[in-house]
Amino acid sequence: MRPRWPRRVFAHVLSVQLLITTGVTALTTGLFLAPLGAQLDEQAERRALAIAQSTAAQPGIARAVLAGRPDPDGPVQTAAERIRLATDASYVVVVDTRGIRFSHTTPAEIGRHVSTDPGPALTGHEWTGIENGTLGRSARGKVPLRDTEGAIVGAVSVGIAYDDVRDVLLHALPGILVYAGAALGVGALAAFALSWRLRKRTHGIELSEISALLNEREAILHGIREGVVALDRRGRLRLVNDEAQRLLGLGPDAIGRPLDAVLPPGRTTDVLAGRVRGTDLLTVRDGRILVANRMDTADGGTVATLRDRTELEQLGRELDATRGLTEALRAQDHEHANRMHTVVGLLELELYAEAVEFVAEVTGAHRATAEQVAERVHEPLVGALLVGKGAVAAERGVTLRISAATRLPERVVDPRDLVTVLGNLVDNALDAVAGHRAEGFVEVELRAVEATVVLSVTDNGPGVPADARELVFADGWSTKEAAANRPRGLGLALVRRLAERYGGSARVGEREGGGAVFTVELPEALRPPAPERQASRTPEGVSR
Repeated sequence: MRPRWPRRVFAHVLSVQLLITTGVTALTTGLFLAPLGAQLDEQAERRALAIAQSTAAQPGIARAVLAGRPDPDGPVQTAAERIRLATDASYVVVVDTRGIRFSHTTPAEIGRHVSTDPGPALTGHEWTGIENGTLGRSARGKVPLRDTEGAIVGAVSVGIAYDDVRDVLLHALPGILVYAGAALGVGALAAFALSWRLRKRTHGIELSEISALLNEREAILHGIREGVVALDRRGRLRLVNDEAQRLLGLGPDAIGRPLDAVLPPGRTTDVLAGRVRGTDLLTVRDGRILVANRMDTADGGTVATLRDRTELEQLGRELDATRGLTEALRAQDHEHANRMHTVVGLLELELYAEAVEFVAEVTGAHRATAEQVAERVHEPLVGALLVGKGAVAAERGVTLRISAATRLPERVVDPRDLVTVLGNLVDNALDAVAGHRAEGFVEVELRAVEATVVLSVTDNGPGVPADARELVFADGWSTKEAAANRPRGLGLALVRRLAERYGGSARVGEREGGGAVFTVELPEALRPPAPERQASRTPEGVSR
């Protein structure tokens, strides 16, 4: 039967970690024991070589080899046995240049040829290694034996029984295994603790469920029409879905970077970073009106959602404009009825000349207003806006004037942007003037300076304090009370965003005599003029 792999994340991770811990412990123990045996062999060889060097350094042994013959009771055997017993070596063998033993642990071997090659030592070289001889396997050291003049007269070979080396290794093995077992136990406990914590974090779900949850999460995040931005505890972006990238103008490379590094300073950045608190916070980003909400997460990070309210806000403004136009039409209808009644009365009184004069005066005033706008503003959308705003202003008891310096050609690149800027400024000016002054007025000036449109709206209202002349352009800042479901503080923010998008500016100053002057510059808002056709002319007197 095939073993069944655990399905729970806790059991799966624990099993893998236990296998890894066991494997690492076994591998580490093996890697430690392998060089340990080699080190013990090397130590035994060095010890044998040192004993051989000490033996060969005694001058009496070299003289005895030159003077006598191999003798079990001779001075060479006596000296070699004394050194062997003192150093606990396995053997100390002295040979002449022919390889004949002068000493040996077994006296019967004296006088016989050695069982291993003494060649390296007889040629003047020291040698160490592991060999098999008459006494078994041993670690050996061989050195040349020299007389007082330095001539080689033989060799000294010392052996350390290999069983002694093996005994040292076996003696060290239980301690090594104890340490290995302790390391394995600690690793198993650490694996269990980590797996238990992982179980709490994953709520005991299965591996297949993790994959399904991840797929569902990706589908939800990239399928919804709301922007989702997630930040870690250090303020770095860890998630930006497709809609958030579109609304904020970010790319996939923004992941992992600090929020302040990918977004310019402003209200949008402050709202996402949590420096501005609240629910359904309004902000403007690249001409879009966004509604943001922010919630902290358990790990110290935050998740913010963004909704695009641009179209809804535009619809609301269009509805306000429609309502204003309706009110203006109602007022005009009421005024028209009064004028008709006046005309009827004059006719009934047979004051025909006065009736004609009254009708001419009324129609002439309206014609003069429309003609004044048409002469100075050649862009139809902007001119229509000014005519409509004039009717709204008259209804509210405010005079809307067109500056004598106004000249706007019909070369506007995007008239809708100019309508947005002018409509917001005029609406704010009407709100500021209406009800504050008996003879309130709003004056509009539109000028073309090469490809730049310079727009200014002046009113004689209460004006803007010096310390609030930058705040009026901030998202959500307003001195007026918000209407039901209609937040304030977006119009001037949109004006500045549009101006900055063109590379221009929007500012407010003080009117001489009281009031405010809003000035907006829109570079490259006008198309270059079309080249004039050069009419072909024929000189007089020349026949065609």
